[in-house]
Amino acid sequence: METKVQAHVAPWKLEEVKTLKGLIKSKPVVAIVDMMDVPAPQLQEIRDKIRDKVKLRMSRNTLIVRALNEVAEELNNPKLAELANYVERGAAILVTDMNPFRLYKMLEENKSPAPVRGGQIAPCDIKVEKGSTGMPPGPFLGELKSVGIPAAIEKGKIAIKEDKVVVKKGEVVSPKLAAVLDRLGIKPVKVGLNVLAVYEDGIIYTPDVLKVDEDKLLADIQTAYQNAFNLAFNTAYPAKEVLPFLIQKAFMDARALSIETAFITKETAGDILAKAQSQALALASKLPEDAIDEEIKEKISSIEVSSAPTVEETKEEEKKEEEKKEEDTGAAGLALLF
Repeated sequence: METKVQAHVAPWKLEEVKTLKGLIKSKPVVAIVDMMDVPAPQLQEIRDKIRDKVKLRMSRNTLIVRALNEVAEELNNPKLAELANYVERGAAILVTDMNPFRLYKMLEENKSPAPVRGGQIAPCDIKVEKGSTGMPPGPFLGELKSVGIPAAIEKGKIAIKEDKVVVKKGEVVSPKLAAVLDRLGIKPVKVGLNVLAVYEDGIIYTPDVLKVDEDKLLADIQTAYQNAFNLAFNTAYPAKEVLPFLIQKAFMDARALSIETAFITKETAGDILAKAQSQALALASKLPEDAIDEEIKEKISSIEVSSAPTVEETKEEEKKEEEKKEEDTGAAGLALLF
């Protein structure tokens, strides 16, 4: 007869899983965050800042995974179980009503500068700058030189002789260099709650998705709006935003057509008559002087005087014409590039 042996599970673990499950079910947004590198004082400071907006609980990774899997099974939500794949390092569960993008932005804004540790990967190029360290002559001068930082005694103090990148982004920081950077007060690392993944409404968001360049996003939206507006206007698509401009353009086109074809309307009668008079006087000006009366001669004369350009106007016109030619040439040059 086969006997099943059940593993003993400590009561506190069962209670902890129960607590985590209650936490996961309490809010629509569930995040896994990494707290491993956050010093206790800074963690407490972050907690105080976000306490009203989120609930945070650190636990053993195995218990977090178990709680996620059990909740996913109870709610028949396999996507939630996938969140367990992101549990690593010093993981904690964070739940909130905030949308994932606001949550990510808030956590990033609450990170603070910290010294880099020996063995840590440099998150950016780490640079020391030329100038006095404020330290008196002593062993520290040798420590600087031992990590490749040019230094000397100047005015009774240890001074760095030139700006230098001591480690590039992605390289491992040696313990000796980390100690020197710490003494120089250089804090190239930002510590805080690192988002590993966020679940909301059947979707898991990872940091690469949540990290949004707001300025670029706004510029992209503006460009898209402008392009959509131009397309709607040029295709006469009567969108709400374009409709006033389409009506204005239609009115102008109809007016021009009416004048061109001498189709008299209330709005164009004056322009059509003015055009007809102008054409009649132009025709009359071609006739011999003895073929037209004095009134017509006077009108022709007044038109010629008023239309004759002054010297200044002629020069200005020539200048504009030259500028237009230059612009056309430039545009043609640009067009050849595409």
